[in-house]
Amino acid sequence: MSLRETKGTRLAMTTHFIDFAKAAAADGQVTDEELLTLRREGWGDGIITRAEAEALFVLNTALKQRSNEWCDFFVEAIGEFVLNAAPPRLQCSAEEAEWLIGQIDHDGVVESVVELETMVRIVERAENVPDRLKNYVLDQIEREVLTGTGPTRCGGELSATHISAAECRIIRRVIFSSGGHGPAAVSRFEAELLFRLKDATLADENAPEWDDLFIDGVANFLKGFVLPNAQVSHERKLELEAFVADNDANVGRFMGRVAKEVPHVFNHLGKVFGKKAPAGTDFTALSAAGEPITDYENEWLDQMVDGDGEVDELESRLIARLTSED
Repeated sequence: MSLRETKGTRLAMTTHFIDFAKAAAADGQVTDEELLTLRREGWGDGIITRAEAEALFVLNTALKQRSNEWCDFFVEAIGEFVLNAAPPRLQCSAEEAEWLIGQIDHDGVVESVVELETMVRIVERAENVPDRLKNYVLDQIEREVLTGTGPTRCGGELSATHISAAECRIIRRVIFSSGGHGPAAVSRFEAELLFRLKDATLADENAPEWDDLFIDGVANFLKGFVLPNAQVSHERKLELEAFVADNDANVGRFMGRVAKEVPHVFNHLGKVFGKKAPAGTDFTALSAAGEPITDYENEWLDQMVDGDGEVDELESRLIARLTSED
């Protein structure tokens, strides 16, 4: 099939997908059969296009009820578009982040749990995402906690809980995610978010998970470590992939010629490359170096604890944890 024919087929599939999604949106529901058709049309060639992703957002907004099957499909499809529609894979560019926020924030709010889950899952799956998207997700969670409204409050039972178990799970997933401010490492931005939420909800009946989340998160920031190159930027990943693409064939041809013309050269190569390699990164030593709390971190902690003029129970438990680990 020629390139023109391939593009024509892709365009026809996208057009049919969008028409089908519009018809489902007019009904305000997606049946199991319609969902299966959307899967077939959307992933018929393993690609989700921007036009198809936008059609899914329109359909999601129009739905009167969202089944678990729909939510799974939507999260998977939008994540596939954002992370894999354009190289490099598992990376979210600044443009893609702005597009995603624009689709979700068109009316100033995150309307449904499935939209919030989509963003959280993208941050979890990605090797890295722009700070704009990371901060947007955390801002939405903070707004929900402080105002009592938002996706995690929709459809749930009324309770006295201010920080819900659902919100604790989402916060933990985001701040410890691979695409977060540091893979499996809590940043100062995130630690300060935890302090703001704690201070605002001290008198409230928070979910039991909240106490451990606060202590784990802040302790991780103060005693953890992050490698400077732990995350590769979108631009750098593109450069690396382009370099590999340019050089793979040349290196293969070179080694092929060496094997044919000088078979015994591999003995010499073995002697050269077989030398004991320099010691690799000592992650144990790096981890140990990150353990002690620095003067800067001590000053930061003092400021956060003294912010409300008293040491509350959670802060006391945090200090006890930090002291016991020294």
